[in-house]
Amino acid sequence: MQDLIYFDSRNPNCKSPFGSVEQDREMTFRIFVKDGVFVQSVELQIFEDGNDEPYVFPMSFSCKRGDECEFFTKISIVKVGLYWYRFLFRTENGDVFKDNGGSMYQFTVYGKGYVTPDWAKGGIIYHIFVDRFNKGKDDKAVFDKKGVLKEWGEEVTIVDSDGVFRANDFYGGNFQGIIDKLDYLKSLGVTLIYLSPIFESSSNHRYDTGDYEKTDALLGDEKKFAELIEKAAAKGMGIMLDGVFNHTGADSKYFNKFGNYPTLGAYQSQESEYYDWFDFYKFPDDYHCWWGITVTPTVSQRAKSCRDMIAGKNGVIEKWTKLGVKGWRLDVVDELREDFVKDIRKSVKGCDDQAILIGEVWEDASNKVAYSYRRHYFQGEELDGVMNYPFKEATLAYALGGSAENFINTVSTIVENYPRQSLDMTMNLIDSHDTARALSVLSGIDMSGTDKAYRRDFRMSGDIYDLAKRRLILASAIQFTLPGIPSIFYGDERGMQGYEDPLCRRTIDWEGRDEEIFAHYKKLGAIRKKYNAQMRGETYFERADGLLVLCRKSGKKIIKTVANNSDHVKTYYCSNVKKELLSDRVPNCEEFEIQPNSVKIFVVEIK
Repeated sequence: MQDLIYFDSRNPNCKSPFGSVEQDREMTFRIFVKDGVFVQSVELQIFEDGNDEPYVFPMSFSCKRGDECEFFTKISIVKVGLYWYRFLFRTENGDVFKDNGGSMYQFTVYGKGYVTPDWAKGGIIYHIFVDRFNKGKDDKAVFDKKGVLKEWGEEVTIVDSDGVFRANDFYGGNFQGIIDKLDYLKSLGVTLIYLSPIFESSSNHRYDTGDYEKTDALLGDEKKFAELIEKAAAKGMGIMLDGVFNHTGADSKYFNKFGNYPTLGAYQSQESEYYDWFDFYKFPDDYHCWWGITVTPTVSQRAKSCRDMIAGKNGVIEKWTKLGVKGWRLDVVDELREDFVKDIRKSVKGCDDQAILIGEVWEDASNKVAYSYRRHYFQGEELDGVMNYPFKEATLAYALGGSAENFINTVSTIVENYPRQSLDMTMNLIDSHDTARALSVLSGIDMSGTDKAYRRDFRMSGDIYDLAKRRLILASAIQFTLPGIPSIFYGDERGMQGYEDPLCRRTIDWEGRDEEIFAHYKKLGAIRKKYNAQMRGETYFERADGLLVLCRKSGKKIIKTVANNSDHVKTYYCSNVKKELLSDRVPNCEEFEIQPNSVKIFVVEIK
């Protein structure tokens, strides 16, 4: 019976408008039934998330075309939320449900007035792990840590001599170093610089904040940071900070486990003004901490004074946003209470309605469940966008030889599930400070069974490197033409290698780079700038035997990214091609050879 019923939620003839909708906007649903089925009635059943009782909408017979009967209904939903739906057919042979292969279809209703900042859309993010990007000359950037300050280019420490990893090897990357490279970033087309945490901390990664109101002394003072903001803005680039508000450092003014701060910390006394910021199971040494890591005690977001300090008047968000910060990335946002995320959004937007708010989410953020609780990131009161890990996994899997069909399904699901304004703000990465470098992953080498010392010392070369490079060029071309904002992890554009943390966090070698990779990333940046309208336009895929064809359309132009992840040449046929953008060649044919593990980007004009 299911084979005789046709409904495709991604087909505008079946559901319009596509995907998520604004509250109270009319939606049209159409479903088609083949002859041979005696249908007594059809109804659309819509379930509000968490409610087992559906809203029922009868569907009317519309017309018959050939051997198909069409049923339709028009509805609108006032209440903001996540919804699931299916169809019920009452037939002469009993009731039959039409769903999405065993699960229900999904859509989100978002609040009126939910908009995201236009200035960031179609741009490029550059993600800097600050300690390892560039060391500039700044006499006020001082090393005041318990650890070691290494020479630039020395190998990272994977474990201290006593067998403990403390993340306390430093290289001195600083604000001045970023200022010195602003022209370099501009040449890549960067529009938003995302910095790993910059606040005072005892570690090189600074995810264990010591004081949210001070920049780390090794990076430079607040005046130097303000200079970075100003000079980046003059070149058309904003600064986005990493907001780590789920936990602090044990070595902080708030917890003060080691007595390094003049304040009375929560660890030191139950009389501390910060005591209710943390949850102690048995005071003082048994306390709730992030993933059991004792150097990062988890903040109790029930504590009003803590929330006020972060998101209240004259709080941390307000201080740095008013200084000129254009965005915040919320670390482990799924571990933050939703009312806290809403307060953070209010604070950010209250200071600058054009500042952006991105969340770290590793799954489909539209229906994310964290700690048994459904999250509501894209309904208008929380995030602008998220880190797009589903796109990352799909892109790398395809570049490594995965099926185009799996890639298309993953991407299409996210495109359908996210409101358009959220989709355009997703941070599209292929690696980060939390993952292995894309170039290393794309070698395809199985590193299971090896130890970290082996992975630290391993470097690709020869045919293995050449294959990984071709795959990186393919993957980054896809990344840069998907909906959302591509994010370059510092050094990827130069061919940096490395496996998991801290091997993905080495210093950039400013004396050497892979010129082919670097030229490719510059070309991608130029393409996004010139074809910005298409990069914010409609997304769809073509079916082409053995090829992945990603299309972005706006007006009378289509950008087509055509990728071949196989080991043999494929042929692609396309008319009205005006240019192949990666080579800057103007073709005089309609038949194109796509070489193994390679990609082309075509501009097609609609007549």
